[in-house]
Amino acid sequence: MRESVRSWFREELSGMEEFLDTEEKPDASRVERKSAVRRWEEQLLSNPQMQREIQRRQQRYHTIYRLVAVLSCVLFGLVMLYMIAHMPHYGFANPRADEVASRYLEEGLKETGAVNIVAGMILDYRAFDTLGESFVLFTGLVCSLILLRVGARNPATLKHDQYFDTSSDAILHKIGVLVFPAIIVFGIYVIFNGHLSPGGGFSGGTILGSAMIILSASAGFGTTDRIFTYKRLNLMTFAALGFYSLAKGFVFFIGANGMHNPIPKGVPGALLSGGLILPLNIAVGLVVACTMYGFYSLFERGRIGHA
Repeated sequence: MRESVRSWFREELSGMEEFLDTEEKPDASRVERKSAVRRWEEQLLSNPQMQREIQRRQQRYHTIYRLVAVLSCVLFGLVMLYMIAHMPHYGFANPRADEVASRYLEEGLKETGAVNIVAGMILDYRAFDTLGESFVLFTGLVCSLILLRVGARNPATLKHDQYFDTSSDAILHKIGVLVFPAIIVFGIYVIFNGHLSPGGGFSGGTILGSAMIILSASAGFGTTDRIFTYKRLNLMTFAALGFYSLAKGFVFFIGANGMHNPIPKGVPGALLSGGLILPLNIAVGLVVACTMYGFYSLFERGRIGHA
């Protein structure tokens, strides 16, 4: 590590070389890893000074760990006791607890333009919280991609695809291809009417993701790979999360500075109403659909699309 840093300072090594190197390198075998661990243990046992240094660091770590754990528990307990002491007594009225709910019900339609107050709440009042939930899904997909991805040229992957191919079932194939268009249309309907009726990006995206899973199970991954490639998944997810972040960042910026919001809310009850809620529902739906299909494809065969 130190030699790499010195080489980087002497401009003999590019600082981005490790990140730009996308060549797949084979992992060490299980026997090689066990041998390396055994040699490392033998070196430790043969060096008393290193043993004493390890014990000293372990004792210091455990001391600090216990101290931090006790302080954290005490601090958490004090915060909880403080909150309990300031809670209203049982049977007494607490008007502050209903302020937020009353604001949603009384002013939600006028301030958000959405007939569905729940959609107005999660995509307007609490839009950043919903953005965090979308990023949680994306982070989960990235973690699964890191842990489960298998090289596209690995023969074991091709054998796995053929072994678990369910598209050869005639009944599943016919029914899956038949219901796929209806499920897609229904998912789009749920997303586009999320600000007018129960639904929205999360539920509609789940339906779209389920449709892609049904299509891959009934028609095979070869069909879905032509529609849903790895690059398209990255592009759709990045575009959806980027649009969501920029759109709500702009709205919160002008709101925090008392500026006029130029985005029209439309006529309540119309399809093009609710301001940014409709496009935000579409963005959330794309993230959820990509995440669902990505999870299924990774767990089923270890990759998403061809490349």
